Amino acid sequence: MANTINYATQFERQLKQKYKRESLTSALTTEKIKFVNANTVKIPYLEMGGFKDHTRNGGFNRQSVSNKFMTKTLAHDRDVEFFVDTMDVDESNLAVAAANITNTFEEEHAIPEEDCYRISKLHNDFVALGETPDTEVPTVENVLKLYDKYMKEMDEEEVPAEGRLLYVTPDVEETIKNAKDVQKVFYLNGGGSGFNRAVRSLDDVNIQKLPSSRMKTAYNFTDGCVPGELAKQINMILVHPKSVLACDKHSYIKLWAPGTHTQGDGYLYQMRKYWDLFVIDTRVKGIKMNVAE
Repeated sequence: MANTINYATQFERQLKQKYKRESLTSALTTEKIKFVNANTVKIPYLEMGGFKDHTRNGGFNRQSVSNKFMTKTLAHDRDVEFFVDTMDVDESNLAVAAANITNTFEEEHAIPEEDCYRISKLHNDFVALGETPDTEVPTVENVLKLYDKYMKEMDEEEVPAEGRLLYVTPDVEETIKNAKDVQKVFYLNGGGSGFNRAVRSLDDVNIQKLPSSRMKTAYNFTDGCVPGELAKQINMILVHPKSVLACDKHSYIKLWAPGTHTQGDGYLYQMRKYWDLFVIDTRVKGIKMNVAE
C-alpha cells in the first residue's frame, strides 16, 4: 500500500455534502474567495460621487471614483491527530476505518465548532464595528415586534430584502410559534393523522434553528470548543449573507501507515482545517442581533 493516503481528496465530495447538510451556518459560506497571500483576503469596494445638475451649455459634471480595498486575515487554524494501533485496523477495511474516524470527528467536533466559531465571530465583528446588540427579551407578546423592527431597520439601510436569514435558538423558535397574533397555517399530515406546526419562514425570510450551545458570544478553543466563561446567550440573528465573508482556506486529512512514521506500530491519522468569517465593514447594517444581558 502507499505510504500515505490523502483522504481529504478521497472524501472531498462527501465532506462538502456533509457540511452543506449538517452545518447549520452553511448558508453564510462565500463560494468564491480570492486570497492575496497565504492567509489574507482583499475585499474591493468603490467610493464615488453622485449626480449633479446638468447644464445645457455643453459638458458633464465629472466626479471622482476610487477603488479601495479592505483586508481580512484568517486566524482560525485547527488540527488534530489520532493514533490507531495496527491490531485495531484490518488492512482490508482501512478505507472504512478512515471514513468512520472522519465522519465521527466531523459530526461531533468539526461541524459544531464551525457553527460556534462563525456565530461568535459574527457577534464579535458586529460589536467591534460599533454596533450594539438589542437586549430586549423575546416573549410571545413582543417577538414579532422585535423582528419587524429589525426588518424595518434593514429596509431603511437599503439592505436587499431577498436572501435574509434568521438564526434562532430553540427557545426563540418556540416563542415565535406561540407568538401573539401570529398567523399560523396548519397542514394536514398523513391523511389527517397530525399537523405540521413548523415555522420555517417569516415574511419570506428563512428561519434556521441552532442549538443554544452554538449561539454564544464567546468560546474557549483551547481543547475543542466550549462556551467561554463570560459568554452570553445570543437569542436571534437577522443577517444578509452578503454582509459577511465566510471562507474555508485549507483542508488536510492524511492517514500514515505503520512504518512511515516513528510514533508506534499503528496508523497515524491527521486532520487540519483553516477557516474564518468576517463581517464586511461597509455592510454591517445587514446584521441585527438580540443577545441576553
